[in-house]
Amino acid sequence: MLKGIKRHIIGAVTALFAISLVAAGCSNGSTNDKVRVAEVTRSIFYAPQYVAIEKGFFEEEGIDIELTTTWGGDKTMTTLLSDGADVALVGSETSIYVYAQGTTDPVINFAQLTQTDGTFLVAREKPDTFNWEQLKDSTFLGQRKGGMPQMAGEFGLKKNGIDPHKDMNLIQNVDFGNIPNAFASGTGDYVQLFEPTASLFEKEGIGHVVASFGTESGKLPYTTYMSKESYLNKNKDIVERFTKALYKAQQWVDSHSAKEIAAVIEPYFEDTPIDLIESSTERYKEQHSFATNPILDVEEWNNLQTIMDEAGELPKQVDHSTLVNTEIAESVAK
Repeated sequence: MLKGIKRHIIGAVTALFAISLVAAGCSNGSTNDKVRVAEVTRSIFYAPQYVAIEKGFFEEEGIDIELTTTWGGDKTMTTLLSDGADVALVGSETSIYVYAQGTTDPVINFAQLTQTDGTFLVAREKPDTFNWEQLKDSTFLGQRKGGMPQMAGEFGLKKNGIDPHKDMNLIQNVDFGNIPNAFASGTGDYVQLFEPTASLFEKEGIGHVVASFGTESGKLPYTTYMSKESYLNKNKDIVERFTKALYKAQQWVDSHSAKEIAAVIEPYFEDTPIDLIESSTERYKEQHSFATNPILDVEEWNNLQTIMDEAGELPKQVDHSTLVNTEIAESVAK
């Protein structure tokens, strides 16, 4: 029995109908094809997706997006597997977990959105000069075991000579949504955070960004669009148009400033000041977190499995061609 997120992905399937689907975009009685997308969380990290919706790129391709935030890899995959969504936006590791459990309808990655880890190392005290040795004997507030943030974080730590399970007090029993509050209330010397929380903590003096796990872990299919193989086979034209709209947004994001991007995606982050949206977007652009095309290549796929293996979470090696369809993305990006 696989542990952590792997167990929940399959075991939670029957809970699908308890998930409330809240649409951020819906069909208005048009003749467009509706595509139900379940995103794993709401994040500035996913800026190109919101740009594609707000700039009308999906609509141009005859697609109405029904967007649901499912809050967690297990819930997202549950929604997809039980036909509560057509497309999932989630870490590629989840497709490997499902495949390893055995399935006649595997989940196929067909378009990549982000190509690095999206978390940053935040220190409670700002050092005069940062070096990784400072983490030894510290208390580190990490992410959930088996999830991509934690695995990428562990990879980055080990790369810099820190064994997270031996050299520090690693805390992993705090729910994803409660990690920022736990750190703000005094738990941990270091924490692994996404934007805009990392920038917000700097602004409020709660913590200080000292390193990027995205930079440390290299390129990988951190967040991708995936569907069941049966859906792809039946709806190739829709998926191709979906990917074409995404590619337009990726190119738009790549060629526009963080300020321009922030102005477009602001409606998706009503509780976040526009300056934080902008600074967070700039950070992600600087480290090339946003993929500039939807192609998930072999090198990135293999790096993902290396990181999973290093964390002891890779159930089996899976060939790129087994769970990745690049035909559509390559056609669109030509």
